[in-house]
Amino acid sequence: MNQLCVGTVVLVATLVAAPALGHAQAANIENYLDTGKLEYQSNCAICHGASGKGDGSFNVLLKRQAADLTVLSKNNGGVFPFNRVYGVISGATDVVGHGPRNMPIWGNYYNDQAASVLGPSYRQVDVRAFVRARILALVEYVSTVQAK
Repeated sequence: MNQLCVGTVVLVATLVAAPALGHAQAANIENYLDTGKLEYQSNCAICHGASGKGDGSFNVLLKRQAADLTVLSKNNGGVFPFNRVYGVISGATDVVGHGPRNMPIWGNYYNDQAASVLGPSYRQVDVRAFVRARILALVEYVSTVQAK
């Protein structure tokens, strides 16, 4: 009989605490690690600026000012140009009409970085997935800085 009472108390406590725990988890969703934002801040903001407007401190060293990333959707009929942005970041798409490419090809950089990050037992498929994930995170972040 005593075990039944303890079990009932545990069940009731769980049912009472569950909504509170769910709320706490929902409130902490804002604290997740945004790898795209970290990537942008680490590698892109120096040229494109913290807000993405093309006003980074390295612009004085560039022959052409870095692109304003906040107007990509606006300049594409209100649709974020996902494939183009992915291609430019990965190096698969040249920036036609801009002369020599000032922006690093991050796909190559991530590919070179993969071995040290993934460890000694990585496979080529792991490298491709690693590179794609890093680029996708960065593209997703750039999509969030679009002007309304």
